[in-house]
Amino acid sequence: MIGSLAGKLEARQDDTLLVNVGGVGFRVRVSTNTAANLGAVGSEVHLFTHLRVREDELSLYGFATEEELRLFETLLTVSGVGPKVAMSILSAAPIATLKLAIAEGNVEALTAVPGIGKKTAQRLVLELKGKIEMSGLAAGEISPADKDVMDALINLGYSAAEATRAARAVPSSAKSLEERLRIALQYLGG
Repeated sequence: MIGSLAGKLEARQDDTLLVNVGGVGFRVRVSTNTAANLGAVGSEVHLFTHLRVREDELSLYGFATEEELRLFETLLTVSGVGPKVAMSILSAAPIATLKLAIAEGNVEALTAVPGIGKKTAQRLVLELKGKIEMSGLAAGEISPADKDVMDALINLGYSAAEATRAARAVPSSAKSLEERLRIALQYLGG
C-alpha cells in the first residue's frame, strides 16, 4: 500500500525515524544499517517501505535500498520469523554477508544475531537456501564469469553454496566458460 516515502527526516530514535511527507509525519522502523546510511535530522530522505497490517496495529518498516526490502520480505516467509527478528537480522551485518551466510549454510554466523537460536538459524538456511538471490554476494568476489559458472552448476542440480565455492576455486587464467565449468566440476568431484 505504501511503497516508499520521500520527505524530511524530523526525528530519529534507536530504530525509529519520523519522516515528514507533505505535512504528515510517518513513524518508520529501520535497521541500524539503514539508519547509518541516512543523513542528519533535517535532511531529505527516501525509503522503500513495507506496511505491516495487524488487527490492532499498522507498522511501517523502511529500507535504504530495494535489495534490503526484498531480503526483509523474504525473511518474513520463514516460519517463526516476524518483523522484529527480521530487522534484527538485517541490523546484524551487511546484506551481502547475510546472503552469503544463508547460501553457504553458515548456521554459526546466523546464531550470532541477537534473538536467533540454532533452530531458527537452521530453519533460515533450510527454507531460504534456494530463494536468496546470488547477485551481490561477497561483492567484488563474484565476477560475471563466475556468475555464469554458478548458474550452470545450479542448473546441473548443485546448491547455490556449492556453486559459489566451486566458481571461486576456478583460477582467473581459465578464460572460456567450458574450461571454467570443467575446472569447477573437477573441484566439486574431488
